[in-house]
Amino acid sequence: MFTDIEIAQRATLLPITEIAASAGIPADAVEPYGKYKAKIDPKGIEGGDGKLILVTAITPTPAGEGKTTTTIGLADALHLLGKRAVAALREPSLGPVFGIKGGAAGGGYSQVVPMEDINLHFTGDFHAIGAANNLLAAMIDNHIHQGNELGFALDKIVWKRCVDMNDRALRSVTVGLGGKANGVPRADGFDITVASEVMAILCLASDLKDLKERLGRVIVGYTADDRPITAKDLKAHGAMAALLKDAIRPNLVQTLEHTPVLIHGGPFANIAHGCNSVIATKLALKLSDYTVTEAGFGADLGAEKFFDIKCRMAGLRPSAVVLVATVRALKYHGGVEKDALTAENIAALIAGFPNLLRHADNLRNVFGLPCVVAINRFPSDTEAELSLLHELCASHGLETVISEVWAKGGEGGVALAEQVIALCERKNRFRFCYSPDSTIEENLTSIARRVYHADGVVFTENAHAELNRLKALGFGKLPVCVAKTQYSFSDDPKKRGVPAGFRITVRKLRVAAGAGFVIAQTGSIMTMPGLPKAPAAEQIDVDETGNISGLF
Repeated sequence: MFTDIEIAQRATLLPITEIAASAGIPADAVEPYGKYKAKIDPKGIEGGDGKLILVTAITPTPAGEGKTTTTIGLADALHLLGKRAVAALREPSLGPVFGIKGGAAGGGYSQVVPMEDINLHFTGDFHAIGAANNLLAAMIDNHIHQGNELGFALDKIVWKRCVDMNDRALRSVTVGLGGKANGVPRADGFDITVASEVMAILCLASDLKDLKERLGRVIVGYTADDRPITAKDLKAHGAMAALLKDAIRPNLVQTLEHTPVLIHGGPFANIAHGCNSVIATKLALKLSDYTVTEAGFGADLGAEKFFDIKCRMAGLRPSAVVLVATVRALKYHGGVEKDALTAENIAALIAGFPNLLRHADNLRNVFGLPCVVAINRFPSDTEAELSLLHELCASHGLETVISEVWAKGGEGGVALAEQVIALCERKNRFRFCYSPDSTIEENLTSIARRVYHADGVVFTENAHAELNRLKALGFGKLPVCVAKTQYSFSDDPKKRGVPAGFRITVRKLRVAAGAGFVIAQTGSIMTMPGLPKAPAAEQIDVDETGNISGLF
């Protein structure tokens, strides 16, 4: 059996110009980055209005669920059925690539290629985002060093530096040490690039003009009397936009079966809004009958933010949802530890099933969308377990399809594709979890009660003070981006399955005025992850000919 990277390296890729032509992209809109990648200029590209399909998942587990793999395989399967299909995905972050997860470009025979490039530097978008973010940070410190005309209060600077790597040592730092010539000493910190507001802005902007305007609205700090200071006040937004003028254009690649894929942006769904760019999604909808996209982690995080933030801001209306689940993950939620998940365990499967049911009920009843459960099959799944899972879903009116795209590529997803096509023809009552006129507290309470099934929300003293400040500044009715553990409906990662009798504790609130939402940090969630005891980087290598290994 070949590893993911061995499968990808054995693949025959078509020139990216051929992939672009097959998708109906004019030649003058294609800027190749080598043979197999390209930047696409979306201006002037006309097309239809395809169906938008979201792929999401049950609550993640250490065993993995295969959401990206399913997304790619579904696009390939739709292509096999003669449909014009385009996948719209996020770019992997170097943090997870070198941390716990390893590569993140799909798996098996359901991958996007060239997978090494996609997993590593790709077309440099993340580097550009980091540069723009850190230019703003440098301009803040320079402004203070040069006399602080805007009146920054040193203890009220909220803009952090960023780097696209897991590095816990950078969470809290002191800058400006070494004497007067080296700046003003103050407390600072780093976020991972995918948690930067610049990343969110790139993914939510409609074009370069909108991008620059959003960058100008970014609040970087406050004066002693709580007057906000913006990137526009520092005259930084124009230079930041200049750094991002190429990064704002979507990237075109292909699957192993030559289906077009747009990969653009990559915010995490546990600490950011977890969706690829609006520009790429809208371009894919013009180019296809069916656009297949994903949102990070479980449906309580990525899907909720996809609906309540991305779809709300961009005017998108999804047609159907695929909820990815595995027998292994459900047994984990039923109390089985990772090292015992391959053994048949009917009781654990039954005990873990409510996690799937809660996500499905949210998709159908909170957001009003039809969904199908894609059971991502693993070799260890037994016929008794698969049959039982079908029966459990059917007893609650849930349609299920076995997905074998990891082993068979698009062919293994044809049944899923046929079900998705049928779902897209149904009328749906898509709606948001909360109204546009509700307050931050009401938005958080709606998400907590309706999506997480919590008893309510608790604000720490600091969070409550920030809430009052945001209201006074006119930000009291923005959408909310909840930063929460991905491993539980609650804010406690140890509470598997369907926890009950809990409240969500909001310990920090921060306005992302450029992105257009308020970030609520809950529990112990961090915006700068750390590396594990045995990081994936230990297994990644390159030989003397330049061939990379270890990316799964």
